[in-house]
Amino acid sequence: MTITDYIIEKLNTLPDTKQREVLNFVEALVVQGRLEQQGPLQQEWAGALKDFRDKYTSLELQRKASEWRSD
Repeated sequence: MTITDYIIEKLNTLPDTKQREVLNFVEALVVQGRLEQQGPLQQEWAGALKDFRDKYTSLELQRKASEWRSD
């Protein structure tokens, strides 16, 4: 019996609500695995708007950045 077969056998003994919990846990593990494969978060954008800090407030910069992304 494979581990997959064993998990499915045990899963089938659980009520639907517990099966949903197992599904949520498995999905979280899948996302975690993807994040681990990607490596550390890249922040190449950090400081990209520093040339505008004397021209706009942080709120205005946030709005401008949103406008620029939609262009």
